Order: sequence, then structure tokens, then C-alpha cells
Amino acid sequence: MTKQEILSLLKAKLGTGFIAHTEPIPDQLWVEVKPQASVQAVELLHRTTKARYLVSVGSDERELKKRFGVYHLFSFDKEHFFVTIDVSADPHKPVLPSITNVLAGANWSEREIRDLLGVQFEGHPDPRRLVLADDWPNEVYPLRRDFDYSSKPPSNPENAYPFKDNPPNTTVVAMGPYFPVFEEATYFRLYVEGEKVVDVDYRGFYAHRGIEKLGDASLTYNQIPFIAERICGICGFVHNVSFCKLVEHAAGIKVPRRADYIRTIMLELERIHSHALWLGVAGHIIGFDTVLMQTWRMREPIMWLCEKLTGNRKTYGMNLIGGVRRDITKAQVPEVRKKIDAMDKEWQAVLDAVKDDTTLRMRLEKVGILNREQSHEWAAVGPVARAADIDMDSRKDHPYCAYDAVDFKVITADTNDVWGRTVVRILETIESFKIVRQCLDALMELPEGDIITEIRDEIPAGRIAISAVEAPRGEDVHFLLTGGDNRPYRWRVRCPTYPNLPTVQVMVKGEQVADVPIILGSIDPCFSCTERMEVADVNTGKIRVYSQEELANWTTKRS
Repeated sequence: MTKQEILSLLKAKLGTGFIAHTEPIPDQLWVEVKPQASVQAVELLHRTTKARYLVSVGSDERELKKRFGVYHLFSFDKEHFFVTIDVSADPHKPVLPSITNVLAGANWSEREIRDLLGVQFEGHPDPRRLVLADDWPNEVYPLRRDFDYSSKPPSNPENAYPFKDNPPNTTVVAMGPYFPVFEEATYFRLYVEGEKVVDVDYRGFYAHRGIEKLGDASLTYNQIPFIAERICGICGFVHNVSFCKLVEHAAGIKVPRRADYIRTIMLELERIHSHALWLGVAGHIIGFDTVLMQTWRMREPIMWLCEKLTGNRKTYGMNLIGGVRRDITKAQVPEVRKKIDAMDKEWQAVLDAVKDDTTLRMRLEKVGILNREQSHEWAAVGPVARAADIDMDSRKDHPYCAYDAVDFKVITADTNDVWGRTVVRILETIESFKIVRQCLDALMELPEGDIITEIRDEIPAGRIAISAVEAPRGEDVHFLLTGGDNRPYRWRVRCPTYPNLPTVQVMVKGEQVADVPIILGSIDPCFSCTERMEVADVNTGKIRVYSQEELANWTTKRS
């Protein structure tokens, strides 16, 4: 559909609920609707047009427009533009209708907006906290602009997280808060009948770092890329590029073409070593440690190459708004090509070995099903969606850097299972080798040195932009409303695991407990560290959560 057709549909169906529309930049359509029309607007986009839901963003705009703004973001992938449904909430009593009942993928976004901004969503099916710590006091909203980023509210340790009740005739198998396979902070409560998983509950966000708050309140545009790169220890360059493209898009800054190719090379090197890491971890999960050792051995030369090009194995610090800080010179190109060719040859051998391995296929085929319709409903991204036969890839759908100039295939599968997600990652790694080679050819043609645009003027306030960059785990979305003082007014990050993690509850129902680790692993989840734990009194059955202060005092006494 065209933007005009979408506008006509929304105007006709919403009637007086439709307020206005704008096109702030060419790839965006911004539609403002009344609160009572927001659910219908979302339903029209999600079900009638089959637009793909990205995320909902909350913004404290009381000092700008005397309101809380809530933006529901959608993508029209093949038409290459975004549509945003803009809804206002009363500044004194912020209440809006929930869209979760028509779009399951909005569940976490609405809970997060409520936790951080205090906007309530009437009719939401799950009123529990999502992001805030269990000892965070009630009615204290850290993302409101009058909440100082360095504030530390008093602890309220009685706000223990209320898990779902056991379904009848089930018992609980706890996984976490240090997950036994990934050794990261996440907690799954499996409700099982024998070995069969009947239902599941999830608690995460054990180490929310408040990075968006820092970006809105303290850091400048050129400082944020370095903190954005620390959002993820594996695909940090993706977040770095996402933020830079966001600001460049909002301010109309043109990046030198050579910098576009360098960014593309680093993004694909990141995909290669990330997929190699994932395949090794997947092998480890199912007890196939030969895969772990071989793929991590193959990965090392790529890490050394990244260090040689940027100074670091990871967290490269390569980007600034307007371009990159280091060139990849013509003299370096032959070595990059040699490393890529060597790993490509070994990766082809991996493909040959994996595709005919009977044991591997028996463990992965028809396990952890997420079909095309479920993927759309939960807004899954990346290899998870592509294994459900959804042809989506931000590199093609919303081209950035040099992806408009390179030739590659979007790899899909139609098996909907763990096997499909494995095949997608192996095959798209081969596409990454092709992309790097094409970029190296381009660097040999372009003049050296022109790698960053000097920005003399301050970024104007009030600009809006959305960026979508394809991480190894899937689409990474950043949202920006520019502000004064050379920093964002609102910066929202939606990493690929955010929409994929809730799909695990669909994938594991009806499966065996033994398959849960590899099902979870198949989304290539990204967690942070934890610092709290839940304690159950076996005599009384009561559950409590220790505060940070209590743990510190206890540690001091013990020492």
C-alpha cells in the first residue's frame, strides 16, 4: 500500500477519531488520533494492511505539549517506510486504552511505558511490573523528566514479583535467575506435567541500566554512540550505527560514501563472528561440543581482524555522528579479503557437515514451533521470523550504509522450528562473506581519507526519526525526538531480543523440558547481569526479595 492509501483507509474508518497527519521525513508517515480511536487504528494497520509492529514508545512531553505522548510504530517493509500512530494522554491522569488485546506483541511495550512513565493502559491483560526492580517504590516513574537521573528512591522490598499460579496438576521447574546454559540473568518458571511443558512465566530485567535516561538527561549526541555500543557485548556496533543513523536522518546529515562502506564491513564482520559464536553455543546446549570448539576456533581470526582494523576485538568505538573515526586503507584490504576467504571455505565445510547430520536434525527439527501467523502476532524479528518464512530484513527493507549498493539474498526457511533458525544463520553468514568482498572492491575504487562529515551547527530540536538496523539477532530499532542542549529529548532503543523473547512462551508449550534450553537458545537471546535473588521459606511458603542494602549488610557481617 502507498502512504496515501493508508491515510485514506485511516480517515475513512476512524472518522472523527482521526486528528491530523504529517510526513516529518520522507520514509515516515505520522498519524495523530484520539485515544478512543487508537485501538481501531492499530487493528487496521496490524490486521487489515498486515503492517509489521515494531514497538510503542512513551514520552513525557508535559513541558512541550502538556501531555504524555505514546507512539505505536509500524513498518511497511516492502514499501520502505514507517507509520506511527500518535496518541496523547492527559498530563494529570494519563490513561489510554490498551492495544495488547489486538496485538500481542505490544504487551511488553505498554507495561514498560506504565513502569517508567506512569501511563496506565486500560484493559491490559497483564498488570504486573516488567522493567522496574522488585524493591522500587510505587508511583515513582524514573523516565519522567522531573525525575533526576542520579536519584535513588527508598527501597520497598515488599514488592515481590507475583508469578502466575500453577495450572491444575502441574509442578514448577525453575530456570534462573542465572540461566543454567547461558549463565546470564533470566528467570523462567516452567509449569510442567511430567516432562511436558504446559505453561511458562518469565521474569527478567534484573539489571536495567537506565541508558535511555542518561541519553535524555546527561550525555550529548557525540557521547551517546559510545554508550550505545555498550548495550550489547556482541552486536554493540549495530547499536552504535543505529544511533548515528538516527541523528543523521533527523538532521539531514550526509555521510561520506567511504564511511558507508566501512560501516557495512564492520556490521557484517560482527554478523559473522556473532553467528559463529551462536552456532558454537547451540552445539554446546545439545551436548555437541565439537561444534563449539570448531566454530569458536574459526571465529578467532575474525576477532583478531576486528582488533587490527579498530584497535579492539569488540566495542570498536569507530563511529561518530557524520561518519567513522578510522579508515580501512587500500593497503589493509588484501588482509581482510584473505581472512574472509579462509573463513568462507571453512564455513562451507560446516554447512556440509551440519545439513546431513542425522543426530543434529533429530534434536532440532519440529522443535520450538513458531509459525508465520504467530510470528506476525508477536512481532518477531531476524532469524526467528525468517525461519517462519517471513521475508524481512532491514538491510533490504530500509537500506542504510552501503546496503543499497551490494547484492545479497535474504535467507528464509519454512520449517518454523529450531532447525530452520539454524539453517538461516548458517546460510546468511555466507551472504555476509559476499557483502564484505563487494565493500572491499568499493574501497579500492573510492579515494582514501574522506570518512566523516564535519558538523558545525547544533542538531535542531523537535526533529523525529526512526532507524532500523539488522543485527545478527534481528532488527534493532532506535527512536529519536531531538531536544535542546545538544542531546535527545527522548531516545528509545528496542533491541532484537525484546520482541523475540516473549515468543518463547509460544515455542515451549507442549514441548519436553529437555528441549527448552535449545528452544530458548534458538532466538539467540541477549541478557544482562543480575544482582538480586528470590528466596522461598520452605516452612511458610512465603517469598521475599532481598534489597541491595540488605545483601551488602549481610556480606559485611559475614566478612
